[in-house]
Amino acid sequence: MERKEILKAIEEKYTKLGVPVDAMLEGLLHSSPITYWDYIQTDALLGLQTPRTNQPDEMVFIVYHQVKELLFKMILWEIDQVAKINDVTPEKFSMHLDRISRYFEMSCNSFDVMTEGMQRAQYLKFRNTLTPASGFQSAQYRKIEFASTELINLIDARYRDTIDRNSSLKNAYNHLYWQAAGKNYTTGQKSTLLHLFEKKYLGEFIDFMEDYNDINLSLKFKQLPMQAQQNEELIKAMRNYDYTVNVKWVMAHYNAAAKYIGGNASDLEATGGSNWRKYMHPKYQRRVFYPYLWSKEELKNWGTF
Repeated sequence: MERKEILKAIEEKYTKLGVPVDAMLEGLLHSSPITYWDYIQTDALLGLQTPRTNQPDEMVFIVYHQVKELLFKMILWEIDQVAKINDVTPEKFSMHLDRISRYFEMSCNSFDVMTEGMQRAQYLKFRNTLTPASGFQSAQYRKIEFASTELINLIDARYRDTIDRNSSLKNAYNHLYWQAAGKNYTTGQKSTLLHLFEKKYLGEFIDFMEDYNDINLSLKFKQLPMQAQQNEELIKAMRNYDYTVNVKWVMAHYNAAAKYIGGNASDLEATGGSNWRKYMHPKYQRRVFYPYLWSKEELKNWGTF
């Protein structure tokens, strides 16, 4: 654009906003040029790491999980580009799903940062200072699940056939698969891990579940015209996202846990106190976002192929 056109466009923009154009332009005379460190907030970002022990590898553990949370934020941002718009096209749907899958692929591949980047002896020393904290308590990851599929697909496998699909969100929440990692189903007592998690996020989760109850990615797909639902690229993107999140990413996490707290008779509990093997391995809970896009044989062997 020519300079005159740019100035005219600026004037039109700020006039519509009710902002004096002259005041805005004069402000540019006094503003400082933006720098990389100010834009990225580098100093603030690098000040967020606070180890609890004197074990050097704890820094690896902290930074790694902070990077994960930043990736989760990007994923939620991408989901909203589909969930919160009307008349999404198969091409746009596929594009954002492919982006999300790449973020999760990056996350899968990055587990070597932990599995090969920390000494087990150091980990076993600082892990006890983390109790009862656990990666289970990633609220953003739970939101990704809520926004990706219908709630029935996140219900504990033991109750999925009996729970009323029209029951309250609170009842659905109490039967989510990940409750198994923080609840004694014999006594009904919740662990400190789950109690603290719910104290912080329960209200926020219920609101989020309600917001996405009609716009999660599964329903957005089902609301597409039938021709769009048969789009091969979109189906491929949906299946890839589903498998990447619920098998590849989970197994990468599972294998990392196995290295540090696994073994045979010497298995340790996760810091949150859960039976981490049965909680994490996809063959037990069979977490599937889009079961209607998989064959009966694929669903039967979920987590083993």
